[in-house]
Amino acid sequence: MLYALAEYLRHYVSGFNLFGYLTFRAILGVLTSLIFCFLFGPLIIRRLQVLKFGQVVRDDGPQSHLKKTGTPTMGGAMILAAITVATLAWADLRNRFVWFALLVTLAFGVVGFFDDYLKIKRKTPKGLSPAQKYFWLSLAGGLVSVLVYVTSPSTGTHWLGVFGGHDTIQTALIVPFLKDVSIPLGLFFIPWTYLVIVGSSNAVNFTDGLDGLAIMPTVLVASALAVFAYATGNVKIAAYLGIPSIQGVGELAVFCTAIAGAGLGFLWFNAYPAQVFMGDVGALALGAALGIVAVLVRQEIVLAIMGGVFVAETLSVALQVGYFKYSGGKRIFRMAPLHHHYEMKGWPEPKIIVRFWIVTLILVLIGLSSLKVR
Repeated sequence: MLYALAEYLRHYVSGFNLFGYLTFRAILGVLTSLIFCFLFGPLIIRRLQVLKFGQVVRDDGPQSHLKKTGTPTMGGAMILAAITVATLAWADLRNRFVWFALLVTLAFGVVGFFDDYLKIKRKTPKGLSPAQKYFWLSLAGGLVSVLVYVTSPSTGTHWLGVFGGHDTIQTALIVPFLKDVSIPLGLFFIPWTYLVIVGSSNAVNFTDGLDGLAIMPTVLVASALAVFAYATGNVKIAAYLGIPSIQGVGELAVFCTAIAGAGLGFLWFNAYPAQVFMGDVGALALGAALGIVAVLVRQEIVLAIMGGVFVAETLSVALQVGYFKYSGGKRIFRMAPLHHHYEMKGWPEPKIIVRFWIVTLILVLIGLSSLKVR
């Protein structure tokens, strides 16, 4: 059904000359996914209510969250459907980068779906066991890491070197803000890619704890990655900016703008007080999507900068758990992830959300500055 809808949209505008322009198709990607959410969002939310797919809230969390019990969850399925339709409609489907991005996003979304479904079925905040979730995420992340590596040209042998062309840079680590510096990863590219994808997926999932908290930073980071994808895929722009040029990666701009449009459409319903939550089906998939795009455009370090809120949320959990075990029960934060710490301090939920959005916007601008500051 989604493919049929995408084919209809593609056929409808195929007669326009503008269809050949990547920038125009990227704009269509935003609009298509946004309109999809506006049109189908109310229907999906009502269906989730009929199926009684309501959020199960932890009883050991902030007491203010108890009122959210029963709010429809698994709304991330709406986001994934919108992204898929927009990407299939406007991206070049002969492009391997597009299929890598879609494969990872949907695979992680499937894992999140089963995690959410088990929570609802058992009426408990616990879905898949940590071992089960880690196994399936690792399987998906590991497989795509191998696929990206084996389909990439030779990595070359130099350690620190100039950007000699896309055939030597697709598996090298680019160091932002430093001119012509790259570190070939060789076979280490596979575990590195795996860590970026799975780590990014879990980071967004940790952040998804307040109404709209995770989705707006995802929109901002995805929009910035669209700029990186477009610039990296354009030989002239890449040469002007002094960044690596990777043939064909520009098509990911359509995928990224589809994420941005779907995210904004979802935020319409997810803004405080939320009518629907994305659930793990959305959070795990969106995090993986950001991770794979960053890998393919060779901007993993920039992703960590722009997604600083996601990184801080993840570190807060790691530090809290580690210190709790080391100290015999003491805590660094009042509660982890980090946004709960501020809730426990008495900050109103909307204030936490908006301030995290502002921080993300600043970090995204810093990340974008790496295109020119070298």
